[in-house]
Amino acid sequence: MTERFEVQRLINADPAAIFALLSSPEGHVTIDSSGMLQSADGASVAAVGDEFLVHMDRESLNDLPMGKYDVKVIITEFEQDRLIEWTIAGTVRPPLDHRYGYRLETADGGTLVTSYYDWSRVVREDIRGRFPILPEAGLRATLGILARTVETS
Repeated sequence: MTERFEVQRLINADPAAIFALLSSPEGHVTIDSSGMLQSADGASVAAVGDEFLVHMDRESLNDLPMGKYDVKVIITEFEQDRLIEWTIAGTVRPPLDHRYGYRLETADGGTLVTSYYDWSRVVREDIRGRFPILPEAGLRATLGILARTVETS
């Protein structure tokens, strides 16, 4: 069974410009393709352990009757202009420890951006069957929005 998705896209932008958006709480809202991320509070992240708050609306997926709620985004991997990864702490206790992230590599024509979604650490069987929450196509769509947001002409 697949417990991780990875998708890539070449984006015509400098890694620093892309990373600035990815490390910003509002940047996450801007590029979200699911419609769940409504707004965010907090400063841009700069290290493992940094956090910010995201206001969510699960009705956008219409899969669980969770309505509006908040999650704390907790940075688990951070390499300036190269890698950012996070998990979330939300309504489920203890947190499930699923991870989202982006790897950036300089490439001809811009930056090769890899977006990934990993739920291999989720150990609760009663919840594990609900994964993936987002389809692989959702990651691809988010990369499309990221490209549209940061690409230069």
